[in-house]
Amino acid sequence: MWDSFFLMTYYVYILYSESSDMYYVGSTDDWENRLTSHNESERITFTSKHRPWIIVAVFIAGNSRSEAMNLEKFIKKQKSRKLIEKLIDPTYLPESKLAQLVRVPHLRN
Repeated sequence: MWDSFFLMTYYVYILYSESSDMYYVGSTDDWENRLTSHNESERITFTSKHRPWIIVAVFIAGNSRSEAMNLEKFIKKQKSRKLIEKLIDPTYLPESKLAQLVRVPHLRN
């Protein structure tokens, strides 16, 4: 019974950089904190070179880090901007391996 209280929720998120006209796919257990990190971290990383980032989609990917990472890797491996643009369309229903993704309603700023 107590196990259900300690389950983490993991997410797959999609960011967009208007300055670079590119998308970034990641996974995390705290997407809001991760967005802040992508935009404010002092470390030199891939995403630091394309700031600012906005969140365009967030999906619940499951209760394990490995599940979320596998979905992130699957999306990245497709190397498909068209797939990412489908995923950010709120009317698109993912199929096959991505069918387990559950869209998180977009929060207002």
